[in-house]
Amino acid sequence: MNVFYNKEGIGDTLLIYIKDMELRNRTFEKKGDVARILDSETKEVAGYNLFNASKYIEVNQFNGQVELTEELAGKINDAFKENGVEESFSPDLSPKFVVGHVLEKEKHPNADKLSVCKVDVGTEVLQIVCGAPNVDKGQHVVVAKVGAVMPSGLLIKDAELRGIASSGMICSAKELNLPDAPAEKGILVLDADEYKAGQPFWK
Repeated sequence: MNVFYNKEGIGDTLLIYIKDMELRNRTFEKKGDVARILDSETKEVAGYNLFNASKYIEVNQFNGQVELTEELAGKINDAFKENGVEESFSPDLSPKFVVGHVLEKEKHPNADKLSVCKVDVGTEVLQIVCGAPNVDKGQHVVVAKVGAVMPSGLLIKDAELRGIASSGMICSAKELNLPDAPAEKGILVLDADEYKAGQPFWK
């Protein structure tokens, strides 16, 4: 779940993204300033638009992706109630960039330059397909979990790479937009004495 606001680009509208859906199935239901975006077949909600957002939320500090907090979620829920929307907005506030511990690394059965890794991220073990030449078992790495938005704007989703499921991404310093990131390909390997699996990479 991600929230975006760009007044110059799209106007005074808060965009709440929950999940992908087939464009051909997309439909809308509008109550006041709130539009529910849903799948016409499954009736699942894919997101919301909150129009006239500055009426409900202090938006001056927003430009692009908006950090989700309990306070912001509360204000969105208040806006929903004010506009007669019965459901509540319940975002996942857990960190999306976390330290992972690579438990296993196997060669991808269908791609010579890809590896299939099992990565402990504290709350679960994820299967992540990685193309970095330096990834290896035992490393502590930075994992962008599903739902994370990279500095480039890329949204991390569940994927299938050459027939193998992958949930998340093991990141390089360059992909994290860290200063002095090396130009050569390769993931960022963390010091195991400083970092533990599951801890947020960014505070």
